[in-house]
Amino acid sequence: MSEAVLPNVRVLGQLLLMQSVVTSLPDESILPFVTQGLADVPGVPHVQFRAEPSGDEDAALRFRLASSVGEHGELVFSVSDAMVFAPYADHIRNFAFMLAVILAERSQRRTIVAQYRHLEQRVAQRTGELARERDTAQRYLDIAGVMLMALDKQGRIVMVNRKGAELLGQSESSLIGVDWFDNFLPAKEKAAIRKLFDLLMAGDTRLLERHENVIVTSTGAPRVLAWNNKLLRDEAGAVVGTLSSAEDVTERRQAEERIRELAFFDQLTSLPNRTLLLDRLKQTLATSARSARHGALLFIDLDNFKSLNDTLGHDTGDILLQQVARRLTSCVREEDTVGRLGGDEFVVILAGLNGSAEDAAADAEVVAHKILSSLNDVYHLGNVAQRSTASVGVTLFDGEQVTADDLMKQADLAMYRSKDSGRNLVSFFDPTLESAVKERVKLEQGLRRALAERQFVLHYQAQVAANGRLSGAEALLRWQSPRRGLVFPGEFIGLTEETGLIVPLGLWVFEAACRQLAAWANQPAMAQLTIAVNVSARQFHEVDIVDRLLAIIERTGARPERLKLELTESLLLDDVADTVGKMAALKTRGVAFSLDDFGTGYSSLSYLRRLPLDELKIDQSFVRDIVANPGDAAIARAIVALGQSLGLGIIAEGVESEEQREFLVSIGCYAYQGYLHSHALPVDRFEQLVGRSPGGRSA
Repeated sequence: MSEAVLPNVRVLGQLLLMQSVVTSLPDESILPFVTQGLADVPGVPHVQFRAEPSGDEDAALRFRLASSVGEHGELVFSVSDAMVFAPYADHIRNFAFMLAVILAERSQRRTIVAQYRHLEQRVAQRTGELARERDTAQRYLDIAGVMLMALDKQGRIVMVNRKGAELLGQSESSLIGVDWFDNFLPAKEKAAIRKLFDLLMAGDTRLLERHENVIVTSTGAPRVLAWNNKLLRDEAGAVVGTLSSAEDVTERRQAEERIRELAFFDQLTSLPNRTLLLDRLKQTLATSARSARHGALLFIDLDNFKSLNDTLGHDTGDILLQQVARRLTSCVREEDTVGRLGGDEFVVILAGLNGSAEDAAADAEVVAHKILSSLNDVYHLGNVAQRSTASVGVTLFDGEQVTADDLMKQADLAMYRSKDSGRNLVSFFDPTLESAVKERVKLEQGLRRALAERQFVLHYQAQVAANGRLSGAEALLRWQSPRRGLVFPGEFIGLTEETGLIVPLGLWVFEAACRQLAAWANQPAMAQLTIAVNVSARQFHEVDIVDRLLAIIERTGARPERLKLELTESLLLDDVADTVGKMAALKTRGVAFSLDDFGTGYSSLSYLRRLPLDELKIDQSFVRDIVANPGDAAIARAIVALGQSLGLGIIAEGVESEEQREFLVSIGCYAYQGYLHSHALPVDRFEQLVGRSPGGRSA
C-alpha cells in the first residue's frame, strides 16, 4: 500500500491567512482574492467561481458555497494532479463553507443597508474613504489601501504589505523577522506594550480590537495609527500571532488638535480663551466647594493700551500682549490659570488658597501686586522701549452660592474701580459696586422706556436783557417718570452719553423745541422769543446731524432765526474742521450758536476765531462768587472783553442775586438767566411769566 500524501503546512497556513484576510476585504474583492489565492494550492493551475452550479465537471472538483442561509455559487477547480490535490480537498471544503458564511453575512448586511436607507450616506462616505486609501498593488495582500501586518507570538513581523512598508520607511523584505516592539514603538512605551502583548499571546487578557497609538518610523518620525486587530490561530485553535490593519491618522488628529486649540486657546498668546477660562473657573468653583478652600479671580486690564496701539501700531501692540502673557504666567503657580478674554483683558484664577477669607485675600493681594510690579517693568518692543501699567480687580470665592459669570462681573467691577481711582492699582470687589451697576441697568431700561413712551418734557428758563425784558429761553430737559417723579438731567444725562441714547434723546429735544417755536409764532406775545437748545458733542459728531436738524426745522415749521444751539467746548477736541463745517451749514439757514459753559474747558483764541459763534455764555461757576471773589470777577471781565473784541454777544448763567446782575452790567454783560428772574418752568407757566414781564415781551 502506498504511503498517504500529507498536505503542505505552508499551504495550510496560506489558507488560514486567507481566511483571516477575507473578513476585512470589500465585497467585490473577496472572490478575485480567493480564486487567485486558491490557485496556489498544489495540483491546481486554475480556480473559477460560478454563480450558478453546473454538472459539467467532476463533483469532486466543485465546492459549493452553501450555508444555512442559502447558496452563493460554487468554486470550480481545474486540477492537473489529482493525487497531489487530494490532501487539500477537505481543507478547501471547510474554507468554502467559511467563505459561504462570510458571503451570506455580507448578503444579509446588504439587505439591512437596503432596509435602512438613512444609513446610505454614511456607508457611501466610508466606502469612499476606503476606496481612496486602497492600494492598487498587484499582490493580494496589497488589495487593501491600508497597512496590513502580521506578528508571530514573539512580536516579530511575519507579513507586511507594501502600504505598511512605505509607512514604516523600509522595504517589505527587510521588515520580515524584525521585532515590532523594539523598533517601532516610543522608548517609554515599549516595555508596557510588550508586556500586554505577551499576556495576550498567553491568553491572559482580551484582544483590544480597535485602538490608536503612536509609532516611530525608521526615520524617527512619530505617526498616529488607528488599528483593527484580530488573533491568528492555527488549526487547533491555538493563538499564533496577530493580524492587523492600520490607517495613518496623523494629519487627521493634528487637524483635530488644531481645531481644539482654535476653540479653547487664544491664538496670539496661546493662553486659554474665554470658553476654556469659564470651564476651568467652573471646575475650580466645584473643587473649592468640596474642599472648603478659597480661591480668587483677578481681572487685569492694561492701562491706555489703545493709545499704544494707535501710536506704535497693532503689530507692536501684539508683541506687548505676548510679553504680558508670559509675565502673568511667571507670577502664578502651575495649578493656577492665566487666560486672555480678548483685547487687553486678562484673567487669573488662583485656586486652593489656604486659611480664612482674610488669609486668602492677603494671598491674592500679594499675587496681584506681584503682577502689577511685573507688568510695570520696561517692555522691549523691537527697537522701542515702552512702559505700561495695568489695573487689577480681585474677587474671592469659596464655591458657594456664586456662578462663574457672577464672579467675572464682580472682578470686572473691581477692575473698573481701580481705573476710576487712578489706574495701576489693585481693588477688591465691594457688593456696593454691584448694587450701583444694577441701579444703572434699571436706570438705562427706564430711559429707553421713557423714550418709547414719551415721558420726557421740556421746561423753559428765561433769558433776560438788562432792562428786565425777556429775550428768549433755554429749553431744559426733564424726565416725568411714573416711578421716580420729575427727574432732573443731572441724574441721567451722563448715562445717555455712555449708552448712545443721547442721540435719539437730543433729536427729540430739538424737535420738541422747534414745535414750541412754531406754536409761539402764532402768539404775538411769544413770537419774537428765541429758544436755546443744548446739543451734545456725541450728537453733533453724527455724520448726518445737519440734514436731520434741518429736516426737523422744515417738518415743524419753526423759524430757524429763532433757534440758538448751545455747544460745549468739549465738542472741539476731536475734529474742529468738521465742527466748523456743520456750524456753517446750519448758520446759513439762520440758526445761531452759543458756546456754553465758556471758560471751564479748552478755551482757545485760535478756535474761537474759526467758529461761527454768535454768543459766549459765562459759566455759573464764575458767576456764583463773582461779587466776593476777585479771581472769578477777573475771569468774567476777561470773557466779556474777549467776546466784545470778537463781536460776540455775552450772557451769564446762574444769576441769583441783584448784586450779581449789577456787577455783570458794570463789566458790560447785559443778558443773563438764573433764579433771580425765574426757575425753569413748564411751558404754560413760562407763557404766564412772559405775559407778566415788562412790555409783555422783548422788543
